[in-house]
Amino acid sequence: MSHVLACIDGSPSAAAVCDCAAWASRTLGAPLTFLHVLDQRRYPASGDLSGTLGLGSREYLLEELAALDEKRAKLALEQGRILLEAACDRIRQTVPYAGSRQRHGDLVETLRELEDDFRLLVIGRQGEGSGMLRQHIGSNLESVVRTLSRPILVTTESFTAPRSVMLAFDGSTTARKGVAMLAASPLFASLPIHLVMVEADTPENRAQLEAAGEGLRSVGFRVELAIRMGEVEPTLHAYQEEKGVDLVVMGAYGHSRIRQFFVGSITTAMIRASRTPLLLLR
Repeated sequence: MSHVLACIDGSPSAAAVCDCAAWASRTLGAPLTFLHVLDQRRYPASGDLSGTLGLGSREYLLEELAALDEKRAKLALEQGRILLEAACDRIRQTVPYAGSRQRHGDLVETLRELEDDFRLLVIGRQGEGSGMLRQHIGSNLESVVRTLSRPILVTTESFTAPRSVMLAFDGSTTARKGVAMLAASPLFASLPIHLVMVEADTPENRAQLEAAGEGLRSVGFRVELAIRMGEVEPTLHAYQEEKGVDLVVMGAYGHSRIRQFFVGSITTAMIRASRTPLLLLR
């Protein structure tokens, strides 16, 4: 569980995934591996079409279609190999070693199989089938987040190394674990941290936030605390815009309104509206 794993495809965000993964690899001092998965739904391994058209006079057409499917799959495999080579070349000057893997199958299942091998997953907000609109997100992304227990760093269409970080804090066990993870990780060691709670400004909430902030300050972090009222997604993004925060950290399953982040529409809204990377903690 030592590698940074980065998912590469032919989408416009592939370059940002490379740059983000290289930054994470250098900062964590962890090896970087690029992964390309040939989607079995688009490029099935078998070219057997006999159950579709029947036999007899159509056998020639079956053979032609099967040959075409095989050719498409081979071309896609070669494209994936070239993408992996280009990814390794892009970061070669900044990361000492980057490995690569290519698989044929389902992305979510592949990541589940590899989960014990990596400590952080880097993935683009949009896959190559998501279209060009910035509001679209990859069809696999929510399934990946629901399935994996490792931290997931979601990149937008461009990446620059963050200079500040915001952690959405709700007092839940997940949020407290997030604070502990930030305190122990070298990923944000030199960056100022904004702890933001979207709740009523009560003495109890203030005490929880202060305790979390003190935990980070005790290990050397510069911390700014804030409690804001409002709906979770627009309030967090408004704070981020106001303070110029470069990266947002959130727990995937909390026990307050933040829990809705991965149960309802806040998931999609948060990812769609973000202009900066989003680190999701489990």
